[in-house]
Formats: sequence, structure tokens, C-alpha cells
Amino acid sequence: MKNYILFEKKDNIGWITLNSPKQRNALSLELMNEMQKKLNILSKDKEVKVIVIKGNGPSFCTGHNMKELVGKNYDLAYFKKIFTKCSQMMQTIQNLPQPVIAQVHGIAMAAGCQLVAECDLAIADTKTKFSTPGVKIGLFCSTPMVPLSRTIGRRRALEMLFTGRLVSAKEAEKFGLINKVVAPKSLSKETEKWAKEIAKYSRYTLELGKKAFYKQFDMDEKSAYKYAIEVISKNCLDYDAQEGMKAFLEKRKPKWKDRK
Repeated sequence: MKNYILFEKKDNIGWITLNSPKQRNALSLELMNEMQKKLNILSKDKEVKVIVIKGNGPSFCTGHNMKELVGKNYDLAYFKKIFTKCSQMMQTIQNLPQPVIAQVHGIAMAAGCQLVAECDLAIADTKTKFSTPGVKIGLFCSTPMVPLSRTIGRRRALEMLFTGRLVSAKEAEKFGLINKVVAPKSLSKETEKWAKEIAKYSRYTLELGKKAFYKQFDMDEKSAYKYAIEVISKNCLDYDAQEGMKAFLEKRKPKWKDRK
């Protein structure tokens, strides 16, 4: 049986590898089902503080498997099944307690670009290209549009969606789709460096912060402040917050217990 997803746990970091290189890691139903199962397991894994998603072979991910989208016998329910499965997987990434980093190389296209936009952070090498090319084949990238527009804004998202053109890593960094561009030989090392830096902190605090960030994101400023005041005030009472502040004042490293 083929493993569409590979997984390794090391130093409180969970490494997920899309493992369908011949198909350029296209998001087939089998791959998405396997990915969903792994994400569900990781959501309950208290040892993993950071998750990295990367791809095997020449590309990060080229979107949906086109062969699953072409056929005379397919009906509306079939297509809704595919895109619902993908959307659930994407939303699970945002709802995970751990920060998720995309390590991107080669091509991130359509739903692959969606996957990059859905991750909390993203690092790409200089040779990487991004695109939402559905318009070129009469299939507008409507589901990739959702996290893409929320990550890079209306103007940039519509530029990518209407033109379908390839965007360079430097442009993607300028758009805000990725955080950093590095040389291909440095990609893995730089991603691991970021992951290890985040993994040093309290898992409880990371989870609290990620949840609060996305909850306040679509609020108006007044509501966001009201919510944030409640979150940070309660956070001050947590064990790890008290330990962290005491450690700072005492000029020592904090000893996290990853709890309230």
C-alpha cells in the first residue's frame, strides 16, 4: 500500500511530507484522506509543538489531481465531495493547536498555493513558483481564493486569480504569501531553524496565541481589543506565563509545563 504521507517526529517538531512525487504531490482523494487522519492525530499530540509541511520530488504541490475532475459520469455530489474534503483538510490546519510552517519548493499551484496560504508561516527557495491558474482551463480557483485573499489581500489575490500567471518566490514574498526566500540548498536548514525557535516556547501559549489570532482577525478593531484584553488577562494567570515572567526577571531560562 502506498504511503501518500510520510511523517517524522524530531525535537518536538512534526515533519509531514507529501509523498506522491510522480503526480507532483497532487491532492488526490487518497492523499487528502491520509493527510486528514495525520492532522487529526497531531491535534492531540502534546509532544509536537510545531508542524512542517513539505513535498517529496520536484514540486511542493500542483493542486488537485486533474484525472479525478474529468469524467462524463461525475455529478455535483461527487465534485462537492472532493472540494469539501480539501476544504476540511485546509481548515484543520488553521485549527491545529500547533503553528504550521510550509516548506515550499518547485511549484505551488492552485490547491497547492491554497495549502501554502493556509499554513501559518511559509518559507520558499528562490526557484519556487506560485500560481492559481484555474482561469486558464475554465475552472476558476474558487476554493484556493479563500485563504489566498485573506493572506495577501484583495488586489494581489485577484491579480493571481484573474491572470493565472506564475509568480516568483520574490514576488510571493512581496505579496505576503511567504515569509522568507532562501537559496535552495538552505531551505531545509532555514525551515528547521524557524521550527526549532518556535518549539522552544510553551505549547500551551502557542496554542492559545494561534487560536486568539484567527478569532480576532475578522473582528472590527474595538471588538478585537475587547476580546484580546480578555485573552491576555486570563493568560497572565496561567502557570507558563507566570513562570516565563519570573524567569525573565530572574535572568534564567523558563521551565515550561505547557499548561495553565
